[in-house]
Amino acid sequence: MTAQQQMEGLGWEDNTPAVGRVLEPGLDTTHKVILYLEDISVSFDGFKALNNLSLAIDAGELRCIIGPNGAGKTTMMDVITGKTRPDSGTCFFGQTIDLTRLTEPQIAHMGIGRKFQKPTIFENHTVFENLELAMKMDKRALTSLFAWLDREGRDKISDTLKLIRLDAEADRQAGLLSHGQKQWLEIGMLLMQDPKLLLLDEPVAGMTDDETERTGELFKSLAGKHSLVVVEHDMAFIEQLGGKVTVLHEGSVLAEGDLATVQADERVVEVYLGR
Repeated sequence: MTAQQQMEGLGWEDNTPAVGRVLEPGLDTTHKVILYLEDISVSFDGFKALNNLSLAIDAGELRCIIGPNGAGKTTMMDVITGKTRPDSGTCFFGQTIDLTRLTEPQIAHMGIGRKFQKPTIFENHTVFENLELAMKMDKRALTSLFAWLDREGRDKISDTLKLIRLDAEADRQAGLLSHGQKQWLEIGMLLMQDPKLLLLDEPVAGMTDDETERTGELFKSLAGKHSLVVVEHDMAFIEQLGGKVTVLHEGSVLAEGDLATVQADERVVEVYLGR
């Protein structure tokens, strides 16, 4: 079976050449790891944004990534999502899918969702319509034009609305939501696409304390069903999430462990927490 045939077996209907190393349909996490980065290096005009970065995320894990500005956090997510090609190194989704060989749309279709700091929603549509538009379906023009939302689709939207605590706002125009609610809506839109891995960039920036706490509760409820990588600077929020923390500095992993462990690391205090 050719690589293109394997991609089609995964449900891809576009004509983009499939050059990723996909050895079998589906996502192989038999080793309990969903994402491997090994010796990833990326340079921009002589500046090394990533320097032999190696990292592993377990299936169902909620991992926090911290570090000073310029540590490589955004570049790391760019590599995972196919926006940036590494100069060297490997990045695997599961055991067999080489992300460095795939396009951004292919990677998204494989089940990796990314949320940027600023929410991207359809502000002139209702909350319900935003989730409906985001639902994973055949989006060819004629199909979308004449498609009716079936009961299963409505149930999925209803469940997602409850999960992101916007069920009371379903018919409200999205542009009228608070900043925090817009963030939750975008997370809900990602969830409608059934992601296996979520990359979340500073998700609580600009939120109230109550919204931040609710976001932490949401993320903890998602862990296990999804794998989450959260890039954040809010130490109180990271403490609420618990779990493993990875500290990046100058494009490499400086320290890893629970929050108390990395906070006690003198190197971390010097380059990040002490600033």
